[in-house]
Amino acid sequence: MEILEKKLGQVNVLYPCGRLDAYAASEFGKKLDSFIDAAQVCVVVNLEKLEYISSAGLRVLIAALKKARGQQGDMRLACLQPYVKEVFDMTGFTQLFKVFDKEQDAVNSFKEKDNEGNQNRAIST
Repeated sequence: MEILEKKLGQVNVLYPCGRLDAYAASEFGKKLDSFIDAAQVCVVVNLEKLEYISSAGLRVLIAALKKARGQQGDMRLACLQPYVKEVFDMTGFTQLFKVFDKEQDAVNSFKEKDNEGNQNRAIST
């Protein structure tokens, strides 16, 4: 599996390409952990090029989600292919993650969260 990445402002976008199976899950988990451990806790995973996801791949995603939220961050998913979306729907993971049809919408959702937080701080002072 190939993992591409880019940074858009404070948001890291990862692109797993191919199969996220037991073999690739460890590598992908290490990549996610490296961002979260470096306090880069706003992560979008674009699944447009993901052809297959196994239970090991699902475990890596849920572990990274919990870790990011534990550090006041979050992880969003974007561009799920029909097969991958079906797996997420069947396992109930679409209820755990914020899922977006477009990558840009997922990235912008972090900006909206920041703006809401800034507005709340301004009101409360």
